[in-house]
Amino acid sequence: MLALGQQSKSLIAEGEMEKILLETDRLRLRRWKDSDVEPFAAICGDPEVMKYIGDGSTRTLEETARSIEQFEIAWEERGFGLFAVELRATGELLGFTGFAHPDFLPELLPSVEIGWRFGKQYWGRGYATEAAIGAMEFASNVLADQQIVSICQVGNTASTRIMAKIGLEYDRRMIDRTCNREVEVYRLPAD
Repeated sequence: MLALGQQSKSLIAEGEMEKILLETDRLRLRRWKDSDVEPFAAICGDPEVMKYIGDGSTRTLEETARSIEQFEIAWEERGFGLFAVELRATGELLGFTGFAHPDFLPELLPSVEIGWRFGKQYWGRGYATEAAIGAMEFASNVLADQQIVSICQVGNTASTRIMAKIGLEYDRRMIDRTCNREVEVYRLPAD
């Protein structure tokens, strides 16, 4: 898998998935709270952030709240999902990282996709890479028997750099038929 060293530590008590918490040097990866809706809506309402997400449409407050509900349902049903990522020093929500089933690309199933979305003001500081490394350490324990992929639209070079930094390798290009955009798929190599 990845040589992650002591980058992150898990504070998960046995059998307490609702209390999942991972910490890295600067970040806390945790489950979602009601107070996350407004700051996450601001992130999802930014056209630059959403440029490479689906068809590029921004999300409303209500759509964001429904997304967070779906993130939490995934945690309950699957035992994994998208972590809310906050700055440890302030508790400020930066965005998310974590895992989902890439149902929009059925040819990749049964793999699990790692993804991230951060507010524009947090780009270029290494937060997404740090969070993704922490999430991959979680995956090495919880999703050890799953194939990990990451998917981004062609042109999203920031995401492809993160994919390389966390040990994923280019696999292929394909069309995301939900938005008719070309995407690149990266895959964690088999041991």
